[in-house]
Amino acid sequence: MLGKIKYNFSEKVWQHSSVGGWYFVSVPRSISKEIREMLKSEEEGWGRLKATAEIGKNQWQTAIWFDTKSNAYLLPLKAEIRKREHIEVGKIVEVNIWF
Repeated sequence: MLGKIKYNFSEKVWQHSSVGGWYFVSVPRSISKEIREMLKSEEEGWGRLKATAEIGKNQWQTAIWFDTKSNAYLLPLKAEIRKREHIEVGKIVEVNIWF
């Protein structure tokens, strides 16, 4: 099943409140719910689910993490990807993600 499930969404980039906090895009709750129903058995510790993500012309291997507070998966954005795509907090980005 992995590699055949793909989602596309647009969301705003945000940064965790800790000093030097990571940048994230929250996967919409409706999509998160569907992913969790289908792929929960594939999760590793702390709700980690391996994925491939794409923003703009950049594609990378990553993982999304299930956040029980927001009831959604979070996609961390590496500094390298943010730099290449000129991504800042508050920017709405179009994301392709597949498993």
